[in-house]
Amino acid sequence: QVQLVESGGGLVQAGGSLRLSCAASESISNFNDMAWYRQAPGKQRELVARITKSGSSDYGYSVKGRFIISRDNAKNTVYLQMNSLKPEDTATYVCFAIRIGDNAYWGQGTQVTVSS
Repeated sequence: QVQLVESGGGLVQAGGSLRLSCAASESISNFNDMAWYRQAPGKQRELVARITKSGSSDYGYSVKGRFIISRDNAKNTVYLQMNSLKPEDTATYVCFAIRIGDNAYWGQGTQVTVSS
């Protein structure tokens, strides 16, 4: 059973930065796409950023130019660097991964709160 464990969330002032980590229980070379989603109360879950096995990435419109997703195969970890945070970025951020020839997996999430 694959486990994805997020960390790095917290409370930050608007304009600040946070870096989220998603540590996998096995080599992330076993995964195709890995991604970060977020969900705020009363809102639908939305894609924040996605990175492929080859390292290509794309971003949700609202975070483009502010967030950067990366993957460190040696540490079996995917990161989300979040800069210029806004109150509307407040949400639970959840890691997602598609294992090659297998299922998709979700982490438990980490809370990010941005104060104005």
